[in-house]
Amino acid sequence: MAPNAKLNREAGELPAYLRVCPGGVSLAVKVQPRASRNEIGEAAGGELKIKVTAPPVECAANEGLREFLAEILECPKSAVTLLRGETSRHKLVLVRGLSASAVAGKLARRT
Repeated sequence: MAPNAKLNREAGELPAYLRVCPGGVSLAVKVQPRASRNEIGEAAGGELKIKVTAPPVECAANEGLREFLAEILECPKSAVTLLRGETSRHKLVLVRGLSASAVAGKLARRT
């Protein structure tokens, strides 16, 4: 059994886009830059769709995503780190300092 599978089982039933990992909680997202407003969309294909107003230029959309997630999750921006997908719409984000159930609950309130 993979170590992350054990951690996910201990966390209970989580949405497909959330995974418990040793450093915190990873969040698979599909980002839509240049949206009319920042908002959480629907989950599909194991990813959560997040719209950000920032353009996909010079990491502005990545920073917009980090700021928006920090605001929603009520955590410092430094607790939200981009792990993968710097130049892609498909990103993996690490959130430190919050439990998986807390992240899932705060995101569910915004969808």
